[in-house]
Amino acid sequence: MSTRPPLPVRDGVGPTRLRIPAGGPWSTIAEFMTARFEHLDPAELLRRIDAGEIVGADGRAIDRHSTPAEHEFVWYHRQLPDEQVLPHREEILFSDADLVVVDKPHFLPTTPSGRYLRETALVRLRVRLDNPHITPVHRLDRPTAGLVMFTARPEARGVYQSLFEQRRVDKTYEAVSALPPGWDPVARTLDGHTVPLVRRDHLHSPGGPQRTVTRPGLAPNAETTLDVLGHGTSAAGRPVLHTLLRPRTGRLHQLRVQLAALGIPILGDRRYPELLPEAPDDPALPLQLLARELEFTDPISGLVRRFRSERTLSEAPVDRAD
Repeated sequence: MSTRPPLPVRDGVGPTRLRIPAGGPWSTIAEFMTARFEHLDPAELLRRIDAGEIVGADGRAIDRHSTPAEHEFVWYHRQLPDEQVLPHREEILFSDADLVVVDKPHFLPTTPSGRYLRETALVRLRVRLDNPHITPVHRLDRPTAGLVMFTARPEARGVYQSLFEQRRVDKTYEAVSALPPGWDPVARTLDGHTVPLVRRDHLHSPGGPQRTVTRPGLAPNAETTLDVLGHGTSAAGRPVLHTLLRPRTGRLHQLRVQLAALGIPILGDRRYPELLPEAPDDPALPLQLLARELEFTDPISGLVRRFRSERTLSEAPVDRAD
């Protein structure tokens, strides 16, 4: 069955799809949704059904008597909650009929997730450019800053996504870590390996709130080339190590996990190597990870594209010792 939404994007936010289970104690979809969304006022849910705001995959509105046997999925627009406006602003570095490239700040989500809906790069771009067809080609974690690519029309999405799937995009990141004890800029070794080095691991992401972990002994599925740009003291007075990272793969939290495994976890990381309690964003110490460059041959124009973030990492060494 096609998953193309039967409802349009509204205020930059796409519709939500809900699967209706075939078995259960519910005789109608309305009963199921009332049980599923127990935090909602049942009268408001019935009002939305009566108003034709909830539709099946064919775009036709359901009614109070529609049964699970009639619809595998229903679609609706989420009611937009009051949402705190994030002060972090994205910058558009490039835009044409096919592609939009954004320089994303720390703390801004790429796409709607959890408590963030309107305050995401995707929704902001759709509203800002008055284009409901904008879609991300890849994603960055909310704490990570740097380059994110979006397509501007549905016909372009597949060809640009295939670049990442076929590993035909050269990605360069920068990170800053606390200076490891005994760092020798002449020997240039990390965890017994001479830099530059290639780190290969088998990473497993259980999903949900659980962290990505390494599984020794299994075939590698994550690869990153790492070099050291330098070391010194940051503006905040921290002894730091500044690294350059070129991931060949794109596993969840890949760079964060691999640097932690090398004994140089990224400054500001509240998940690796230790999961810290949830806390408000700290503008004084955002995750020191930046998606610096993207380079590829454009599959539509044939041009070599090279984009570079204009952002900097606040803890990069200002008083360099090498």
